[in-house]
Amino acid sequence: MALEPSELVLNKDLSVYHLNVKGEDLADDIIVVGDQNRVGLVSSFFDEILVQKSNREFVTHTGMYRGKKISVVSTGIGPDNIDIVINELDAAVNIDPETKKLNAQQRQLNIIRIGTCGGLQKEAEIETFVASAYAIGLDGVLNYYDKEFTQEELALNMAFNNHIQGIENINKTYSNQASESLLEKIAFDMRKGVTLTANGFYGPQGRVLRLPTKIKNFNDQILNFSFKEVTIDNYEMETSALYGLSNMLNHKCLTVCLVVANRVAKNFSKDYKPHMKRLVKTVLDRI
Repeated sequence: MALEPSELVLNKDLSVYHLNVKGEDLADDIIVVGDQNRVGLVSSFFDEILVQKSNREFVTHTGMYRGKKISVVSTGIGPDNIDIVINELDAAVNIDPETKKLNAQQRQLNIIRIGTCGGLQKEAEIETFVASAYAIGLDGVLNYYDKEFTQEELALNMAFNNHIQGIENINKTYSNQASESLLEKIAFDMRKGVTLTANGFYGPQGRVLRLPTKIKNFNDQILNFSFKEVTIDNYEMETSALYGLSNMLNHKCLTVCLVVANRVAKNFSKDYKPHMKRLVKTVLDRI
């Protein structure tokens, strides 16, 4: 059946509503970044830029890098924006905008997030790269979707909930895994761990300025958690929804982050931009 206009919202030129792109604007390999200014950093490495489109915080560049077609798309901050971006990327490449029906041939995207994060282990030092083998979502986005979780994902989520006292007073958590093939291809020599995706920067990540938080020792409890000898290495704000939605839509997904702050050492990188440039170049070369 065709989707109704209220469900698949399109612009006059039949591009998807928020991203303002069509399927032909996008490569099968897509880098997603939170900061719209980082799109230009990524595409500055391209040998040729073929597409440049933008709307609100969503900026898209598609170009050629060493003979490979690659897109880079900014998501803005937060799992709510990820809900928009992943659904619209999939709609652009897999739903016919004329008939609003699924295309007979479905495209599978490789979606790689390049982001910044806060380290939660002493070993996740500032200015190092961390890959998200798993993501635990504090955000609740996946709770609105009928997702079948793997036994591994269910086990991680149960272990986390049994370990963290007071987590039942926050959103219902969920867990997702990265694409194994992308993890091996892109992050084979990076530190791999569990990423905790928060739906805010301050209270949801245990920061206290003037407002008290519900779980007083949240980060202390996180430090002592492990699952199959893997620890929770970092906080960020997108990966849980990114993995969950991508998995449901049969796209491959991976997050690699630059640690810009370490919550244990309580330090922050004085200048992380050269290291971000190095991470971008590493990911492009490995794609």
